[in-house]
Amino acid sequence: MMKKIFLSLFVFCLSLTSLYLPTISKAAEEGQKEVTTSEKTTPTTGFSQKKSYSSVEERRLYNTLELERAGLQEKIKVLADKEKELKTLEQEVDKKFEQMDNKIRELKKVQQKTEELLALKDQAELKKIKELSNIYAKMSPEKAALVLSSLKDQQLAADLINNMKTKSAAKILEQLDKIKAATLTTTLSTLSTE
Repeated sequence: MMKKIFLSLFVFCLSLTSLYLPTISKAAEEGQKEVTTSEKTTPTTGFSQKKSYSSVEERRLYNTLELERAGLQEKIKVLADKEKELKTLEQEVDKKFEQMDNKIRELKKVQQKTEELLALKDQAELKKIKELSNIYAKMSPEKAALVLSSLKDQQLAADLINNMKTKSAAKILEQLDKIKAATLTTTLSTLSTE
């Protein structure tokens, strides 16, 4: 957005200078034509020359035109400098956008890899829970109930019972004390709705 504003401002300034520069040059040429052939020019240091004028008005006009020309040339130089500065800024902004795009691509790759690793971890945990459920199902219901009641992680206990066959889970829940069985049942009911 900023780039467009700067460029349109630059184009506007250039169009103004192109409108006024030919007019000033034409006026300067006409002023020089009016100068009589008897005028003398004496070279001075540098490129400027001292001119003789036929009237005070002619000299005033010429000086005014020269001042305007110098002002316009200075503005053209400033505009050219601004254009270079804008191009430099544009290149820097483009580089920053490219860097940001690269970072976004890298972050998306990292996110995808993380999601894959989390999915693998979930699969491994689920596999481990199923294996443990099979072990508890093969134990006697009294021993399995004793171990499950000593687990501090209620979620793990509920997951273990959830992965057992209904008959095995019922026998183990039957052996648990009433409070522990009620807690596990509540946890199990939330598992099925999630």
